Amino acid sequence: MTKKAFEVYYDFPFFLPEELDEIIQAHEKVIFQKGDYILEEGKTANEYYILDKGLARSFVNDFNGNEVTTHFFTENDIIIDVSSLFQRIPTQENIICIADCECWKMNFDIFQELFHKIPNLREWGRAWMSQQLFLYKQRSVEMFTLSATKRYLHLLEQKPQVIQFAPLKQIASYLGVTDTSLSRIRKELVSHPKKN
Repeated sequence: MTKKAFEVYYDFPFFLPEELDEIIQAHEKVIFQKGDYILEEGKTANEYYILDKGLARSFVNDFNGNEVTTHFFTENDIIIDVSSLFQRIPTQENIICIADCECWKMNFDIFQELFHKIPNLREWGRAWMSQQLFLYKQRSVEMFTLSATKRYLHLLEQKPQVIQFAPLKQIASYLGVTDTSLSRIRKELVSHPKKN
């Protein structure tokens, strides 16, 4: 078992070594192939995953039936639908593998058991949720305050694997632009890299 993903994901200074070991042992390795669904719309999430290798995305279908990418998951990210998992409700999103994925799965019931047993896991959970809320809020604001070019550059800086491996159409929908606009942005960046 490689501990790199766990060390990145459970990066919390107060975990005792034995607590971290128990948390790590509660995970099960799962392999998904490119195109596999990790979670489908209408189903209730019963686990979350730490992505060790690969690339996945979440998407919804808009009122016209078009797929709109809501998030990309890259190595060491947690793959989760928080509302579905913790409120025990069907998800509105789909989570699918863009590439083959190696993950570490934790079942909801096991997580709940450890959550009540290990106080430091509760503290870690609060810190993680706060950080995720901040990131989602920041993304929402940036959709209105940053140009499409700056949003693209931000994605390139934060998650270069997405730019490298995800289809143009999925990146464009995530950035809130058309495929044509994204192609133009990429061409401009190549021909005038210092302007941006």
